[in-house]
This record gives sequence, C-alpha cells and structure tokens, in this order.
Amino acid sequence: MIRSFIFSDGKLVGQDLELEALRLVRADKGLLLWVDLDNPTPEETKAVLEGVFQFHPLAIEDCVQPNSLPKVEDYDDYLFIVTHAVDFTRTEKFNTTELDLFLGRDYVVTFHTAPLRSVTTLMDRFAKAAGPVPRGPDRIAHTLIDLLVDNYAPVVDELRAELEEIEEQVLARDSSSGQKRLVNELLHVRNDFTKLRHIVRPQRDVIERLARGDSKLIRAKLLPYFRDLRDNLARLEDTVASYHERLLMAFDIYLNKAAGEANEGIKFLTAITAVTIPVMVIGTWFGMNFEQMPELKRGYPWAVGATALTTILMVIYLRKKKWF
Repeated sequence: MIRSFIFSDGKLVGQDLELEALRLVRADKGLLLWVDLDNPTPEETKAVLEGVFQFHPLAIEDCVQPNSLPKVEDYDDYLFIVTHAVDFTRTEKFNTTELDLFLGRDYVVTFHTAPLRSVTTLMDRFAKAAGPVPRGPDRIAHTLIDLLVDNYAPVVDELRAELEEIEEQVLARDSSSGQKRLVNELLHVRNDFTKLRHIVRPQRDVIERLARGDSKLIRAKLLPYFRDLRDNLARLEDTVASYHERLLMAFDIYLNKAAGEANEGIKFLTAITAVTIPVMVIGTWFGMNFEQMPELKRGYPWAVGATALTTILMVIYLRKKKWF
C-alpha cells in the first residue's frame, strides 16, 4: 500500500496521490512530500523507489532485504536510514520491525513490511490536522524516529515484568516444581534482552551521527532534538543493560540453588548409607565367620545390642554434622 502526504507552507495540501501525480509533485521544489510504503508489492516498490525517486540500486536492495542492524548511509543528495521498531505480537512474542527512511531535501520516503504504530500515529496527526505541520523532511524523520523510540518503553516494561516474575520464581522456597518451564522462560527472556540490546546500541550510533550535524540534510535547529533523542536511547541502553545483568544474576542464583538441592540429596543418600554401615558390618561378621552360630545362644543379644548402639551413635554423629 502506498500513502502520501503533500505539504506547502506548513499546510497539508494533498494526500494519497496516484503515481503520475507523485512524479509531478516530486518535480515541484516548493512542496514537501512524504511517501509511505506499507508492505508494498514488488511492482509498487519498483515504481516508487526506482521510477519516482531514482534511488541507488544498493539502497533499494538494502531496503527490500531485511537488515539485522540499524545504520545510516549518505548518498550525497539523500540519506538512507535503517531503524528498528519493537513490539509484542498478539502471541506475546517479542518482535522487531524494520523501518527504512530515505531523507532528501524536500521529501521523506518510508518503507516497512508490517504496520507500525509510529507511522500510523503521525499519519493520524496529519489527517486530523492535530499539532503543528512539519516544514522540513528532517522534522518528519525526527518525529517518526522519536515516536518509534517512545514505543520502546512498553516493551521494556513488559520485559521488566517478566524479569521480576522470574526472580520471584527463582527465590521461591519451593523451586522443585516447574523447573523446566522456569529454564525455558529464563532462556526466552534472555534472548529478548539480547536482541533488544543488539538493536538499541547501533540505533544510538545512528542518531549520534545525525546529531553531530555531519549531513547537510539535517538543519542546525533540529540538532538539539536529535541529541535529545540520542540521550533517550542512551538511557534506554543503560536500563536494558541493567535488566540483562539482573537476569544473568537470577540465572546464576537458579544454578546455585539447583546445585545446592542436588548436594542435599547426595548428603541424604550418603547419610542413609552411613547409618546402615553398623548393621552391615556386624551382620556380615556374625553371619559368615562362625561355624556354631553363637548368636543364636549368648552372642545374639550382644550382636543386636552392638548393632543398635553403633547405629544410634552414627545417627547422633550425622545430626551434629547437620546431614539430617
């Protein structure tokens, strides 16, 4: 699906134009154009990216093929920016969606293969004329990325809630039940945190490059806004890193508790074996080394008494060692 918005002197003057009309608007240097490609067909992608804007083939290839990391490329007359949005799907599974931006002097082209709340929110603002209308493509790009980063917060909160639930399960006294499920949750949340960290840090580097003012396509008055966005990503990165460390600590505690429980089991089995030693020794002695079997006469009470006494002494010794 192709959507478009045309601005002139800070006003929305048109939207959702046909391809031929987009070419005419593209040729008019006095207009500001935003074109959004939402899960487009190959024909739509080629018609817009190649036909209307004549982007570099490598940029188009990077746009169509998923990129695992955010990045920014300078093509002289436009910037190609790869960012990632994060969200939870309906099945509560952590998910990332790539958002590609082509930032020119009088246009912004966005490309994504799944609906994005940041894009939808900004479109609704423009359609309802809510809030100020941007007067430059860098303002549209900043607003999109800012909304995208704002949507990181609910995801981080959800992961934090999962982390706290895991910590409660790890620290619970009865941790014998549901161990397999707990391990699966630990690994699942760890993978989510790792994926989020691998996205946030490169995205911070991308915004850092835009905030330095290296590109002429970012106006000087927008640099403080990009620096603020960079700071937000830095704080987000620190938060995710701290949660990741807490998760690793919870995993270490779980392993230590599992090892401790295993040791307790081994201690108990060893204690049972130690208690039976007097019975085995005395019984073997009296049962195998006497032809007349004197224990059936006078020796039997002595054998029973010695067995009981040594067994009691062994139990007392083990209790002092706290093996029971």
